[in-house]
Amino acid sequence: MKFFPSELFTIFSTTREKDLRVIFRFLLFLTGMIAVYSVVFHFLMEAEGKSYSWITSVYWTLTVMSTLGFGDITFTSDIGKLFSLFVLITGVVFLLILLPFTFIQFFYAPWLEAREKARAPRDLADGTTGHVILTSFDATTQLLIERLKQFRSDYVVIIPDPHQAVELHDRGIRVAVGEVGDHETYLRLRADMAAMVVANVDDMTNTNIAFTIRETCPEVPIVANAESEDSVDILQLAGSNHVFQFKRMLGQSLARRTLGAGSGSNLIGSIETMHIAEAPAMRSVLEGMTLAESMIREKTGINVVGLWERGVFQTPTAETRIRASTVLILAGSAEQLRQYDERYGGRHVYDAPVLILGGGRVGRAAAKVFKERGLTNRIIEKDHSIITGDNDYVEGSAADIKTLKKAGIDDAPAVLITTHDDAMNIYLTIYCRRLRPDIQIISRANVNRNVSKLHTAGADLVMSYDSILANVIVGLFKPGRLLMLSEGLNVFRVPVHESLIGRTLAESQIRERTGCSIISVLDSLGQNAISPGPEYTFRSKDELVVIGTDEAENQLIEIFRNATNGE
Repeated sequence: MKFFPSELFTIFSTTREKDLRVIFRFLLFLTGMIAVYSVVFHFLMEAEGKSYSWITSVYWTLTVMSTLGFGDITFTSDIGKLFSLFVLITGVVFLLILLPFTFIQFFYAPWLEAREKARAPRDLADGTTGHVILTSFDATTQLLIERLKQFRSDYVVIIPDPHQAVELHDRGIRVAVGEVGDHETYLRLRADMAAMVVANVDDMTNTNIAFTIRETCPEVPIVANAESEDSVDILQLAGSNHVFQFKRMLGQSLARRTLGAGSGSNLIGSIETMHIAEAPAMRSVLEGMTLAESMIREKTGINVVGLWERGVFQTPTAETRIRASTVLILAGSAEQLRQYDERYGGRHVYDAPVLILGGGRVGRAAAKVFKERGLTNRIIEKDHSIITGDNDYVEGSAADIKTLKKAGIDDAPAVLITTHDDAMNIYLTIYCRRLRPDIQIISRANVNRNVSKLHTAGADLVMSYDSILANVIVGLFKPGRLLMLSEGLNVFRVPVHESLIGRTLAESQIRERTGCSIISVLDSLGQNAISPGPEYTFRSKDELVVIGTDEAENQLIEIFRNATNGE
């Protein structure tokens, strides 16, 4: 009971003024009704020859209106009984129905809503630094949050709706209520001490976010996504430090992994002087050999750091057999890659064009990469409004066998599926795999959770928009993550752990224990030991450039952490 006055004060302080006026008017009307009924009761009873006090009149009115009806005071005349029925019915309506409804609607509900909103955080604690401010919440943001948690990095998501903020807060997601276009929001979230702000809404909202932040926080890095080419300059002028066209980047990444140029090495990324490339074994002299029999390292110095088998990454061993469906992941210098192409490439250029299913931003970006590499391509697109003369188009539905035949599905070396609908991408993957069991299928995933479905449907490689964006941002925020080779496969940098100093690469058994492969070692002088041999001895201040899946990376970090704790 001692908390009742404070709760009552809270109710009154959180109830809006207009709601209080509604409640006051209703109570005033109800009081007037009781007064009128009491007066009528008093005079009707006198007409029947009975005399009651005014307090008794009010007592009778309230007992009848509330349906208590003690029966100690009753009318004997018909008009008195009719009056009693009228008082009873109006009492039920106004006292038992409208009064509770009015109280709940205009008094209790606003109080509950205010208490619910109060549960949603609106600012960050003093001393919070080095956090990432996220300006939207969607599937991409959820994946980015997972990546940040993996590196034990702090973050906060701006949510305009307090109810959604409370729901996300209850799910363990760090949120703050605020408007992305209000500079007060960024002051409360200590943007001046943040490591980064990520603007991933639409182009106009992203521009507003960057311009708003720059009013109060001129130094914080801002990363923005640009849907349109024309928005890049505007976002930079508004104050964005890094502007990316993530859909364009996705199309470029898909195109670089297409095997339409034969079995030579295909460069997919570089880290200083070290290059990462993929090379299909199909139609090369490597088919049927084991890695030991191929002697790739001995003859070229290049390191085979992984294998793709129908979209599944494998850590290679000396006894791993190379099949027609195998794609080798190579790490080495430009000269080593050149030697590999001369010895094993057997480069073959296909006459038939690569098919691109979907002519949106992702598909057009992939077509541009093909043109730069001298590969012919053909885009299947059913929306006539986006078909231009810049590319070779086939107008029609990619789900139509006639359209696919017309585009050249029978001879195409590869097909890229780039639509913005994952259900359609899964459908087209199954369809193309049924039509051409031997064709390479590379698919886009719009949501990360559909990656495994697309692999199961028959895609050889899958890349998601979510992962492209999340890994680029984490790469800026945490430079240790350097390159995403494909979905769930990354090249990242970690300092050598003290437990490895003085031990050789063979003695460390990193590959056997974690599934990660060391592809380069950077020493304290900046020298890069590309593809170190098993005899390489780790030294203090070495930095390891490692390739591995998300799971293997987590396992490596866990082993280092346990070694630090002496476990």
